Amino acid sequence: MPKPKGKGGKNRRRGKGDGEESKRELEFKEEGQEYAQVTKMLGNGRCDCYCFDGISRLGHIRGKMRKKVWITAGDIVLVGKRDFQDDKVDIIHKYTADEARNLKQYGELPETARINETAVDLAMTGDGGDDDLGIDFEDI
Repeated sequence: MPKPKGKGGKNRRRGKGDGEESKRELEFKEEGQEYAQVTKMLGNGRCDCYCFDGISRLGHIRGKMRKKVWITAGDIVLVGKRDFQDDKVDIIHKYTADEARNLKQYGELPETARINETAVDLAMTGDGGDDDLGIDFEDI
């Protein structure tokens, strides 16, 4: 049996953080781009995005971001609109929660944008987070 030479394989190296994302410059939208919030992941690199211009569109994660930047429901992203398809967008950049808060302070995102909440949380609460189910317990 051969002697082990290393401390793991490809998956161990992939899991190590470079610390590269600690401080990066904030990206603002340009012409043909829009801010959006991911409402639902559909699979195969696609997701349902609610663009902050009021339209819900099908988002496609670009190949450069696949398996490197993980996008989940509730994330704020920068999308590029397609000239030839109005109902589809390409996801260009994912913002961290801190970056999204900065965008909200600068007035780039509307005040109604919810930053740290997923679409599941929004659907579960519905009426504003009242968890009372109408059950009353009598004192013993």
